[in-house]
Amino acid sequence: MLDIASLFSLEGRVALITGGSRGIGRMIAEGFLAQGARVYISARKADQCEAAAGEMGPRCIALPADVSTVAGAQALAAALMEREPALDILVNNAGAAWGSEFETFPEGGWDKVFNINVKAPFFLAQALYPALKAAARPDRPSKMISIGSIDGLRISPWETYSYQASKAAVHHLVRRMAARLIRDHIVATAIAPGAFPSEMNRAARDHGEDYLVSIPAGRVGRPEDIAAAAVYLASRAGDYVVGEVLTVDGGVVHACPPDMIDP
Repeated sequence: MLDIASLFSLEGRVALITGGSRGIGRMIAEGFLAQGARVYISARKADQCEAAAGEMGPRCIALPADVSTVAGAQALAAALMEREPALDILVNNAGAAWGSEFETFPEGGWDKVFNINVKAPFFLAQALYPALKAAARPDRPSKMISIGSIDGLRISPWETYSYQASKAAVHHLVRRMAARLIRDHIVATAIAPGAFPSEMNRAARDHGEDYLVSIPAGRVGRPEDIAAAAVYLASRAGDYVVGEVLTVDGGVVHACPPDMIDP
């Protein structure tokens, strides 16, 4: 008989989550911990990273790092590999956004967002490739999950030009990496979240009611919604899902009637 519970277990697996001290990264970290994984979280602010790891318990370990540069991504990979011989799960979650009117959108708002949202996932995956490959085998592939956004799937009304372009780039980058890495039994996928309350999405956090008009499900996302999606992709349940961008948004992208779409 099929053991469904074991399909979603992460017992004995090692995970690294960038931007794991708060928001969606922390939601995913807590989900992985609940399923038995040992979880390393990374964040730029060391004090927040250490505090979050302490709150999540002894199986959560802080590895503060700034992955916005190639050197920073390589330093994080080196720190992880000093502690672990192999890495089962990498979650590229660290991200940035920038909003400004078209006429005045600055170069810095473009470079910062692309460095963190697109460049960092690629070079961190490259630096951690030996650790991911060491964990991978045909009957239990290692996993790389990158966090995109529904703003990379459809046009948002906000003037966040670099953010929306970067998230579309993340989705396509994941497909390209998936095509290469599957030969090494490394499965690459992405999650495109909708409105989840976080420091980055303060509107969903502080003004959730304003979002409900355009969300068919009638609510903003809850921690368990994004945690469950990540657990599915990270566990044996998601072994045959390769290069997919999983939308977790309450129906905004695929089930929103025309009269509910933002102007």
